[in-house]
Amino acid sequence: MEEWKEYRLGDIATIKGGKRLPKGVNLIKAPNNHPYIRVQDLGHEKTLELNSSYAYVDDETQKFISKYIVNTGDIIMSIVGTIGLIGIVGNTLNNANLTENCVKVVNVSNIEKEYLYYFLISTYGQSEMSKGIVGAVQLKLPIKNIQNISIKAPNLIIQKKISNILQSLDEKIELNCRINENLEQQAQALFKSWFVDGTNIELNYHELGNITSITAGGDKPSIYSKELTEKYYTPIYSNGIENEGLYGYTDFAKINSSSITISARGTIGYICLRTKPYVPIVRLISVIPKKEELSAEYLYLWALRQNFSATGTTQQQLTVPNLKKISIGIPAKEILKKFNNIVIPIFQSIEKNKDENKNLAQLRDTLLPKLMSGELKLSEIKTKLYE
Repeated sequence: MEEWKEYRLGDIATIKGGKRLPKGVNLIKAPNNHPYIRVQDLGHEKTLELNSSYAYVDDETQKFISKYIVNTGDIIMSIVGTIGLIGIVGNTLNNANLTENCVKVVNVSNIEKEYLYYFLISTYGQSEMSKGIVGAVQLKLPIKNIQNISIKAPNLIIQKKISNILQSLDEKIELNCRINENLEQQAQALFKSWFVDGTNIELNYHELGNITSITAGGDKPSIYSKELTEKYYTPIYSNGIENEGLYGYTDFAKINSSSITISARGTIGYICLRTKPYVPIVRLISVIPKKEELSAEYLYLWALRQNFSATGTTQQQLTVPNLKKISIGIPAKEILKKFNNIVIPIFQSIEKNKDENKNLAQLRDTLLPKLMSGELKLSEIKTKLYE
């Protein structure tokens, strides 16, 4: 019989806050040695590693906030706004700065660090965090309430075994993500070399509205589910950026053709390639090729190179009429066909990896609460998850 004990987080770890930027100081996008971890950088992968989405602080600002850095292996938790996003600092973010909207969990004892991460992302950990949330206008999780989070855990040997099972799934997910990032970089490089870098390929220019069908998403379906089920399996996408804007699932699709979507409000110009049926909502614009030879993949790679401008004085947004007027260069049908024959298989591989990741995440999320509660014994897991 495995003996489980209960710990108070503040008794087994130290919780330290991040630092607000000085008044009037803004983050910069030009890379330097001072990356700044924000709430929006959490929730994508278990291990936080530096990538092109991160922002930075300048040298002078770094001097002011230098005491609020993180180190490799620290656990990061979001505590304002979107509360309960968790990540572990990777090697490339060692000595990075931390927003005041997050805390770091350090000096962990009696609990294996990987086990603590999985507990915090589990339904049990998220429930413990929700108990400490305060605030009516802006939700916040104070450090004193984080310290009171209750954690159930078996002995360290069992903790390590549980972590290894879950980690094997996450490592495969992260590997697929790295493969996909590399594949997309290849596709973007091909587009650039064929159609941008001093090419001899002639492009014929059209207004986007003449060669595509452009529509804006509306209200969410009256019947939908936040979870994927046998009945509700068609994804609903909003203009958000987390998880590619996934809002939930419904039982019918409004867009059945391969297309791209462009966020028209909020994070304006966020672009996704959609190759499966879906429903767009909340100011998400869908752009669907009209011509058979004009692939959604070509549209996507072209759109990534555009700077979509917004209109509006009260709330900035991208409008369908403005989008229709944008000029797009299209090569001759034969050249476009050759290009599609190269890049479409690349994006098919990316989609295959995404599907595998969804299945892996579903398996992990099914195992997680059962392992964390002791409902599922390690001896009941008969087969290896991966070769």
